[in-house]
Amino acid sequence: MKLIPAGRDNRNRKFSQRSRSLWSDNRGVAGIEFALVAGILCVLLLNGIELARYAYIAMQVQNAAQIGAQSAWKACDPTKELPATTKCPGLGAAVVRAIRSTTLGDDVMLQENSPSEAYYCLNNANALIPDGGIPLGSKPSNCNTIAGAQAGQPGDYIKVGVTYAYQPLFLDFTVGRFFDGTITKTTHMRLL
Repeated sequence: MKLIPAGRDNRNRKFSQRSRSLWSDNRGVAGIEFALVAGILCVLLLNGIELARYAYIAMQVQNAAQIGAQSAWKACDPTKELPATTKCPGLGAAVVRAIRSTTLGDDVMLQENSPSEAYYCLNNANALIPDGGIPLGSKPSNCNTIAGAQAGQPGDYIKVGVTYAYQPLFLDFTVGRFFDGTITKTTHMRLL
């Protein structure tokens, strides 16, 4: 039989008692549960913020395109300067100034070959047809020659397209990293 020194046996007993008391001690459990739940809620909150921000910026880009198209009315006289893209020398500069006057500032850019202009007719759903428009040099006398179009005169429409380079707020931490990096919006406006 092996003899165990009295001090060592006493230490084993104290360790056993401490481990049992730690296992049954439930102080701090609420703090751990809160940390776990709060972490999950923070991730959900950050993703919600990122989604809302992306939607807001997409609306602002659409707004910039619309303001750019509306600036054609201020820069050009539709009764004298049509087609505006060829007869209105200040059109391009006016459109650029207008799109940059939005909350997006200089970060919003005019698309290549924008603004552009073409003739369109309307279908029964009031959508512009044909796709891409009718070139400026070949304006039809009326829309009866266009398949699916309502009767009437074709309209002269200006098209403005803008782009914005989107950067996620929380880089690789949220769903923002899956969004398209460039937001592109286009608008048409009838000049005459």
